[in-house]
Amino acid sequence: MNGITAEKKRNVTLRETNKVKWITMTAIFMGMNIALCAFGIPVPGGHLYLNDVLICTASLLLDPVGAFIVGGIGAFLGDFIFYPLPMFVSLAAHGLQAAAISILFRNLFPHHRRLAAAISLVIGAVIMVTLYTLGKIYVYSTFEYAMIKLPYEIAQALLGIIGSLALCFRGGLLDSFRRIIQD
Repeated sequence: MNGITAEKKRNVTLRETNKVKWITMTAIFMGMNIALCAFGIPVPGGHLYLNDVLICTASLLLDPVGAFIVGGIGAFLGDFIFYPLPMFVSLAAHGLQAAAISILFRNLFPHHRRLAAAISLVIGAVIMVTLYTLGKIYVYSTFEYAMIKLPYEIAQALLGIIGSLALCFRGGLLDSFRRIIQD
């Protein structure tokens, strides 16, 4: 196979092998992220937004650049359309979350994909929760408001972790996506 080992082939990104598929998949995930910014699960005192599941899932499937575009720019545009006040916070928080998940998932424990995904998603969740909390202190000018919303940020991060692990491993999305990009 031209000297390409299975491990090297696994690490070749979609962007490097097929630019049209990469653009298409990134655009589809980004559009879904923007749409999901409009839907939240009402909970006492706030909402849990479903786009975190999509951001985490796309981060496991795409390379870091695609993950940043889906997570950061997708959340930015979704906030711009539906709730513009924290759109720059979303750009930074979800963009860095997505890129970190993608980088870590590709480089941690190559023979233990579930463990690598779980660790990557938890680290990504910590990044997102931290940046959102700091961003809300700045945007809303009160530390107290940010602390009141902290449990919701943590719950949303957990929803993203659990949902993406279920989709990628229990639902077989990770393997299906690999087959799609190899065709």
